[in-house]
Amino acid sequence: MIYGIGCDLCSTARMAKSLGGAHGPAFAARVFGPSEREALGLTGGIPDPLSAHRSASAAADFAAKEAFLKAAGTGLREPFSLCEIEAIRLPGGAPAYRFSGRSAQWVEARRLRAHLSLSHEDGMAMAYCILETET
Repeated sequence: MIYGIGCDLCSTARMAKSLGGAHGPAFAARVFGPSEREALGLTGGIPDPLSAHRSASAAADFAAKEAFLKAAGTGLREPFSLCEIEAIRLPGGAPAYRFSGRSAQWVEARRLRAHLSLSHEDGMAMAYCILETET
């Protein structure tokens, strides 16, 4: 049974600006989880300029977080922390969610499965989330 559906758009230029500014490393640590930062190449500092591919991937990951929060019906408030909602890539390349901390506890308590689809083109990244209850 469907628990919730959410979608979000994020500008790749806006993401590049957020990551490339003086507060980029703090922004990356607050928003992206360890697996995302590693996949985006942000663990050893943020390259200047950020490549178009990395900007698009970061924007898609950010949109995935927002799409999840919309599907959850809560917005960004307790118990959620953006860095605990990670958009990862499975070995075959398909996107998936990985939750940690209190976000994982919230998902587990409701016995939810999260489905994720990502896309990016022409300076925009999109994410679509479906939360499904386990029956």
